[in-house]
Amino acid sequence: MHGAGNDFVVLDGIRQAIEMTPKRARALADRHFGIGADQVLLVDTPSHPEADFRYRVFNSDGSEVEHCGNGARCFVRFVHEQGLSKRNPLKAEIQTGLIVLTETDTGEVIVNMGQTRFEPEDLHFNAKALSSEQQHQDAVWLLPVPNASSPVHISLVAISNPHAVQVVENIETAPVAELGPFIESHPRFAQRVNAGFMEIVDRHTIKLRVYERGAGETLSCGTGACAAAVAGIRRGLLDNPVTVHTRGGTLTIDWANPDLYMTGPATTVFTGEVDIDKLTQND
Repeated sequence: MHGAGNDFVVLDGIRQAIEMTPKRARALADRHFGIGADQVLLVDTPSHPEADFRYRVFNSDGSEVEHCGNGARCFVRFVHEQGLSKRNPLKAEIQTGLIVLTETDTGEVIVNMGQTRFEPEDLHFNAKALSSEQQHQDAVWLLPVPNASSPVHISLVAISNPHAVQVVENIETAPVAELGPFIESHPRFAQRVNAGFMEIVDRHTIKLRVYERGAGETLSCGTGACAAAVAGIRRGLLDNPVTVHTRGGTLTIDWANPDLYMTGPATTVFTGEVDIDKLTQND
């Protein structure tokens, strides 16, 4: 499945017990010896009393993360197509709580992404002795870059998972391949971070690229789109709602502070069966 080009292997852990490990996630996500995906999603039995399902996300490097916005849309489409539930909206349990997902008559999915947070401790970010500038409602942090004449200006946004968003003049020439991994694994981020590169088109439109934590640059990042839109609004550069153009498709972000909504597509590419244990022999 994919959500605006961000692709997933989605597993049914309801009809069968699936023990997901980093090794198994890496094997499934391997584009040469496995199925291939940015992330692996596991639909599982919830522990939260109000949830319909539990929704787990594993990056292609095997690490488990808190949330994935594009994956959330694919999750609800998978549940409905596989006949696991007819409920609409659905409540899904993620690592940090509950999210609510609604499949529309047009085929798009609306995800209530919950609330946003902006303090350094919300992202496990060490801001000690680091300079910042106030831009409208946002504290923009100046992150030094080796051999660069000026620091990177980043906004911190936590949407279950952490994001560091910067504004660039041209999304096509932005140094995503160079700065992306530098920011993603910067020692100030104790749990790493998703690095977003945002070009402002007008006050309701942006272009976006994201170097994702544990996955590298993907064609689209749902939580990254939310983080970029919120950062732009807080900086005084954007107005709600915001249309986000990624390399894989278009998402719409509506920040009715404190709640945050994302609308976008979810597409099934194919279904099948796989012997995960056999795949892990190549890992």
